[in-house]
Amino acid sequence: MNENGQQPRKIHLSEQPVAVVRERVPMDALTSFFGRAFGAVMAAVQLQGASPAGPPFARYFGMPGETVDVEAGFPIVGNFQGTGEVAGGALPDTDAFEAIHTGPYDTLGTTYNAIRESMEAEGAAPADTMWEYYLSDPEKQPDPATWQTRVIWPVA
Repeated sequence: MNENGQQPRKIHLSEQPVAVVRERVPMDALTSFFGRAFGAVMAAVQLQGASPAGPPFARYFGMPGETVDVEAGFPIVGNFQGTGEVAGGALPDTDAFEAIHTGPYDTLGTTYNAIRESMEAEGAAPADTMWEYYLSDPEKQPDPATWQTRVIWPVA
């Protein structure tokens, strides 16, 4: 158990269609990128008559440094064709570990460490991509201590 969430657990995920904007973003510009990407994806999805199938998420490719290769958007239901900067895609069918992180985003590292430790304890290795579902809306829940983020880290 980590101080900010529950014990990581192993899960299996089925492929999930998504609509995303993918860019290489400076770490300190992530928040503004998310706002822009979530807005663009929502508009494009609704324009085509598809709809979000869950909370917004961000998927990271490789470990973040000064910049990070990231896509942000929504899981979707319905038909969606990529348009402009918004691409259709899918989260993979995969074995993964998940944990719910409670607290501000800048403490997510503690949850990632807990997941890595759980993986290693089971003899698994982490993949080089991972994603986070943002279960809380900071505009409706201004206290970061209450924010919940569902962290998914696939097994390599």
